[in-house]
Amino acid sequence: MSDISPADTQFLQQLNEAIAKNMANEQFGVTELADAMSMSRSNLLRKVKKLTSLPVNQLIREARLKRAMELLQNSSSNVSEVSHQVGFNSTSYFIKCFREYYGYPPGEAGKRATTEPLPTKPARSLNTRKLIWIGVAALIATFIFQYIKRKPDAPEDRSIVVLPFKNESNDSTNVYFVNGLMESTLNNLQKIEDLRVLSRTSSEKYRNTTKSIPEMAKELDVRYFIEGSGQKIGNQILLTIQLIEGPNDKHIWAKQYRRETEDIFALQQEIARDVADEIEVAISPDEKQRIEKIPTENLQAYDSFLKGIDLLNKGGDNNLEASLVQFNDAIRQDSSFALAYACAGISCYWLDYFKADLKHIDALGNYADKALLYDPKLAESLTAKAMFFIQKKQYSEALPYLEKGLKYSPNSTQVLNLLTDFYFMYLPNTGKYLEYALKGLRLDASGDSVSKSYTYLRLGNALAQTGFIDQSLIYLGKSIAYNSKNPFTPHLRAFVVYAKDRNLGKVKQSLIQEFRKDTTRFDILQDIGKVCYYLKEYDSSYVYYKRFVRMRETLKLDVYRHENMMIALAYEKAGETERAKAFMDDYRQYLESDQTAYKDLGWCAYYDYKGDTGKAMERLRRFSKQDNIQYWIILFMRQQPMPGSISKLPECKKLMDEIEAKFWANHEKLKVTLEDKGLL
Repeated sequence: MSDISPADTQFLQQLNEAIAKNMANEQFGVTELADAMSMSRSNLLRKVKKLTSLPVNQLIREARLKRAMELLQNSSSNVSEVSHQVGFNSTSYFIKCFREYYGYPPGEAGKRATTEPLPTKPARSLNTRKLIWIGVAALIATFIFQYIKRKPDAPEDRSIVVLPFKNESNDSTNVYFVNGLMESTLNNLQKIEDLRVLSRTSSEKYRNTTKSIPEMAKELDVRYFIEGSGQKIGNQILLTIQLIEGPNDKHIWAKQYRRETEDIFALQQEIARDVADEIEVAISPDEKQRIEKIPTENLQAYDSFLKGIDLLNKGGDNNLEASLVQFNDAIRQDSSFALAYACAGISCYWLDYFKADLKHIDALGNYADKALLYDPKLAESLTAKAMFFIQKKQYSEALPYLEKGLKYSPNSTQVLNLLTDFYFMYLPNTGKYLEYALKGLRLDASGDSVSKSYTYLRLGNALAQTGFIDQSLIYLGKSIAYNSKNPFTPHLRAFVVYAKDRNLGKVKQSLIQEFRKDTTRFDILQDIGKVCYYLKEYDSSYVYYKRFVRMRETLKLDVYRHENMMIALAYEKAGETERAKAFMDDYRQYLESDQTAYKDLGWCAYYDYKGDTGKAMERLRRFSKQDNIQYWIILFMRQQPMPGSISKLPECKKLMDEIEAKFWANHEKLKVTLEDKGLL
């Protein structure tokens, strides 16, 4: 008793009185208890943890189980009746929890002596109210003497994955609806920063799996699983949700929801709240507001939206076109449906992805503007607007929208992957690229070998660009181990190996070997052309570059314009001066719109080629002030065979030394930063 103050003792008494009064209410959880105590949810979590070392949800559950033991021993109620009296509407779940807590089923409670202190069996004259107060007194004593001196637990792992919900309707056309409930559950949880919520792709591969929960937990490195099954019959929704602790397959909580379709949004919010309560997640007021925001009042519009999102998630041009039909139908029924506008814009982005002819860019811009008009704090609205600026090549305009989108949905792998690629392709920043790639690895733990292979490939690339060559080779090795047919990993690995052995001839042979496996790989073609030029094999360089140019023009691809200067040099060596001039002019146009950190280096090479040493050196001086440049620049900067003369200047050599020294200094700083964040 000396360990706690009289005020804390009184607090515990009030706490347990509130639990006792609501014992039979299954809906009574952490949020309701906080309201009953006139406290904020976060303050309740902290205070109870401090005084009892117990999570609040566990404290409530143990109170229910202790009360159940009293009723089983001191009343004539059977197990089913008792389970309902203490707030377990599922008798089977009550039996499971009781067995886990006491070591035997509730049916044997009257035959055994429990290990927990129990109140004296009341006389027949005691009424129910007095019986409750006896139970309260016993609970208070238990909490004070049993839990006060427990040592604080280590920080909990609050990682969670939402498995694909099962459609239990006889009508298979309702699959989209059940998938939509799963998607909304995932999206609401992704808005909670205190959680690590794995991506939909991480769980989708387990839709028809025969693997056990512990097996999946090991593969995904995740603690909690949400399983769901549901059906829609007319205007009725029946949904069963289970929360499972993955490593030991322990069922923590289960609940069956019966709702009218008109209550679908309240249902979605309730699921997120119930799950957060069970695993003791702190939800900020802003997060709560975003979770509780209703996307539309029009249920027909929402039904069309769910059909659209199901098609969008499947991907492929045909599904994307079909998704637009559904999103437009949703918008027709509710002209202020921000989420439908945003997802329609996202469909447009993927329909135009990497295509020279952007047929949907105007529609993307219109959808994004409408989405932001009706909900500027919706992550999808911000994502659609960022995608519009990316397609317009206005990259600096896109970045704030992506960063804000991640703030509003910190577990969104869609936003996180866009940011990762953004710092790789559009506004290259090696430190940011690696940081987001590592964060993405934590959230996108896809269980299948193909997805894991590509996840490790992306991380291997980010590590290589920041100079972590040995680590990069480790992850590229994992990428190949998970999927030996991954066509992109050997391509990258050829250059990472070069960083160690500096053998360009070996790089060339590796690239040719990969190209023979797939002769449509225009990305490998241009790299072979470049390596041949570095090796001064100009005839071969021209042949490979010519094949690349033909393929790029045939497919109408807007890619690798930053390589047009090298292509121009190869064509010039082959005597095709007019074509060389056209490529060099296009390279200049590319530089004029370039927004990356490498713009000045590009202009330096261009002016050096033109023989303007003064301008070339001025641009090199500017570039030397840049941070977070790619390791490939350091690797090839000194040997790139340019026809100009600045490489012979002492100042040029000095600046290159400074650029390299700065790179490795930043490398060491980045290493410390990422280690401090637990990302490396």
